[in-house]
Amino acid sequence: MCLSEARRGPELQTATKWLHFPQLALRRRLGQLSCMSRPTLKLRSWPLTVLYYLLPFGALRPLTRVGWRPVSRVALYKSVPTRLLSRAWGRLNQVELPHWLRRPVYSLYIWTFGVNMKEAAVEDLHHYRNLSEFFRRKLKPQARPVCGLHSVISPSDGKILNFGQVKNCEVEQVKGVTYSLESFLGPRTCTEDLRIPSASSHDSFKNQLVTQEGNELYHCVIYLAPGDYHCFHSPTDWTVSHRRHFPAVGATNVGSIRIYFDQDLHTNSPRYSKGSYNDFSFVTHANKEGVPMRKGEHLGEFNLGSTIVLIFEAPKDFHFSLKAGQKIRFGEALGSL
Repeated sequence: MCLSEARRGPELQTATKWLHFPQLALRRRLGQLSCMSRPTLKLRSWPLTVLYYLLPFGALRPLTRVGWRPVSRVALYKSVPTRLLSRAWGRLNQVELPHWLRRPVYSLYIWTFGVNMKEAAVEDLHHYRNLSEFFRRKLKPQARPVCGLHSVISPSDGKILNFGQVKNCEVEQVKGVTYSLESFLGPRTCTEDLRIPSASSHDSFKNQLVTQEGNELYHCVIYLAPGDYHCFHSPTDWTVSHRRHFPAVGATNVGSIRIYFDQDLHTNSPRYSKGSYNDFSFVTHANKEGVPMRKGEHLGEFNLGSTIVLIFEAPKDFHFSLKAGQKIRFGEALGSL
């Protein structure tokens, strides 16, 4: 036993020395990187960070033991030109496909994402001139019956990611992130046109949004996959008085979002800067009510997949009839009183 260990001793020592050499080389290299300017260091670290997150089995994890740290996932995502990619994808969607190419391209998409073309108002694939028209295909009239027994329905096809009563003034798990209610909706705008009741400074932002005593705020997050029906509808009877647009908040590769009654809304446009928002009021001197919407009425459409976040007010005895992760279709009930 001792003889065996003695024989393996030199081999182990040699292996140990061999393992130390790369670490010393890495330390020297990292020391050189630390002397670089911040922009140069960021440029040199970015490719290595991409490999760190993409390679399987933690292949580059040993680098963290010698002092290197990858750029955070959030910082890495912010460095990606998402708006440019989304605009490029939007332009690509508008390119008219040759007649002979439409069937193979759309058939591949249907097979990949499980699209049910039997529900489409037009099943002939040659009818859709470009990808944008195919994404925005309409359904047959009876494909999505609207539930008349409940006041709140799903505005779209999709997958339920999260739902419930708004607690701690937060909206949970929107694209994997939990937002405070105020950061998600932006600051409250008190004007006569919006007719939002004033609230004392001691009231929370959440309480300021509730218009009737005894009601609560609820939220529901619905993810639309690339194969889902891409139009969305009014979830209930209501009146639209105000619109707030946050540029650069939409999903990457979503070419654009269209609201049918709002011709002034232009999403994914380079004229808007990140971190800003713009407001528009539908209440005017000529129209003091706003835009009335009926439950199930066409509201808008997405180009490719996206996420819908519903935040609504309802009595305290409102109950969701949902399960996280379940598939839901437009017109089905979200809950009941």
